[in-house]
Amino acid sequence: MKRRVKPFGLAARFASVGALVVFACGAAAAQSTADYFKAKTVSIIVGFGPGGANDVWARAIARHIPRHWPGSPSVVVQNQPGAGGLTLINQLTAVAPKDGTVIGLISRGIPLEPLLGGQGIQMDPRRMTWIGSPDLDTTVCAARKDAAVQRMQDLFDKELVVGATGSGADTAIYPEFLSALLGMKFKTVKGYKGSNEIFLAMERGEVQGICLANDSLARTPIMREGRANILFQAALKPDARLKDVPVGIDLARTKAEREALQLFFARVALGRPFVAPPDLAPERSAAIRAAFAATLADKEFIEDASKQGLTVDAIIGEEIAGIIEEAYKTPAETIARTMKALGR
Repeated sequence: MKRRVKPFGLAARFASVGALVVFACGAAAAQSTADYFKAKTVSIIVGFGPGGANDVWARAIARHIPRHWPGSPSVVVQNQPGAGGLTLINQLTAVAPKDGTVIGLISRGIPLEPLLGGQGIQMDPRRMTWIGSPDLDTTVCAARKDAAVQRMQDLFDKELVVGATGSGADTAIYPEFLSALLGMKFKTVKGYKGSNEIFLAMERGEVQGICLANDSLARTPIMREGRANILFQAALKPDARLKDVPVGIDLARTKAEREALQLFFARVALGRPFVAPPDLAPERSAAIRAAFAATLADKEFIEDASKQGLTVDAIIGEEIAGIIEEAYKTPAETIARTMKALGR
């Protein structure tokens, strides 16, 4: 898998947003795109509740992207929590206007759900317009310090009750998959609207743990105050920021288990995917991708993100689309084994 593009690499790659659009679609198309978006409002819909890292990322991008978007439209953010973005992506597919005025931010697991037998999916991720991601963050599983489980190996003989939103979201699918494939003793309590609600449930003692992106976890009082431990990284490779934290791929006991983990952990490479409806006009999708990439390379945006504890580690839309295409070429036996571990 190719290395993701860093923010200032993006600046070099997209030195001129207009140049990319002209290359892709021609000068007339670029002017037409700017004319279309002028005086319009673009909605970024976040498939999670307010206050979490996904919401913070979306609002930071919304503040800066109008400078780079052809026609400089107004950009607003709305929250629409529901199964980690499953409700949202179905809306983008079936209902939202296919003109670039509505884009969404969903859970990185959603694009793999049709491949892995997920229920309620109304879209083909290979047809969606993948815009990019502002960061690439490792999923971790953590537990309160007063929980019976205090290290990764404890999960094989002690139960950990974790909070979750809905199927397909990291909070639900990671503990369920690892329990089925490796025999870890997670008990998942679903129905929370977002990670903030799960953290409140941890504070109240309703649940003892959570699995989600490390940056989201690191922002919470329970972690900043040292009242929870990271048990392991649910990843293929160690995150340099998580020294001495075990890596989940090392738990594989057989070649078959390793292959299933590799397919499942592929979602990490999708970051926090921003997506637009399918069948967008090529000049519109090119313009939106370029505006998004230029925003992530913008020094003012990077400074704004840093002040909020966010680290830009950009992934371009074409790379997300490529990762999804490769995942859908996985051999049938590996897909079947992974689906079995997911109870599908």
